[in-house]
Amino acid sequence: MAKNGFSSSSMVIAWDNEEHRRCVAACLVKGVYTMENDSNRRRVHTNALAPAWWESFGFRLLRVIKDDSNNNDQFIIGAVYEHVLPALPASKPSRHPLAPHYVVAFRGTMISHPKAIMDLYLDLKVMVNTLPESKRSHLANKEVQNLVATIDKDTGSGCGGHGDGGSCIVWLMGHSLGASLALDVGRAMMAEKDYNLPTFLFNPPQVSLAPAIDVLLPTKKARRSIHAASSFLKARMDKVLKPHKERMEKLFEQLSPWAPELYVHERDLICKGYVVP
Repeated sequence: MAKNGFSSSSMVIAWDNEEHRRCVAACLVKGVYTMENDSNRRRVHTNALAPAWWESFGFRLLRVIKDDSNNNDQFIIGAVYEHVLPALPASKPSRHPLAPHYVVAFRGTMISHPKAIMDLYLDLKVMVNTLPESKRSHLANKEVQNLVATIDKDTGSGCGGHGDGGSCIVWLMGHSLGASLALDVGRAMMAEKDYNLPTFLFNPPQVSLAPAIDVLLPTKKARRSIHAASSFLKARMDKVLKPHKERMEKLFEQLSPWAPELYVHERDLICKGYVVP
């Protein structure tokens, strides 16, 4: 981004550059983490560290998303940002077709935070695939649904993503636990509303035996044998669970136009399951 220019007010973003979009998404998620830290440490107004994470890219904070599941003690788990076009004196600024109008970002687990117990509890829900039943997931879905409904009401046009020829109206993004939330929300919006929202997922948890296999079986040949046996077992199970397989194939076909941007680190154990052996 520095190669394209930098000013004291905002970066110059090439929205058709995938790396630029990734950097913006990562910084907006970081802004949510920093907001909660600001709140916990009572950093306000000019002392707050969070605004730089979105203002540097031409965004403004529209509202924060708070979870009060922990004995009514509210803490910030997400944010809604609005992308504001710069005011140009001689001409009306135009929006790049790949630039978002709004962004909904969710933070992940804050292990060292005094209120981390709720995050850790939801991490367990991710492991047993029950996160969509949690209050935080319902809160995240409601926030995005309300935002999209407001946009549809104001503009009269659908709120789609890259696939329908229009602008990328709303982006979803999250890191770790927040990535799981964004994944659930994006999947629900596609399945229930047919809205293809651009989604950026940073190290979403994926329950897998891959980390244990890598430790216990250090050679590549041994690991491949185990993965091949696992695939064979799944194939046999598919024949037994044929009705379930047919439902999953139908759901997959419905979700196939939605392609989230997935960013994982091969040494991060929580997302190891996404890495192809």
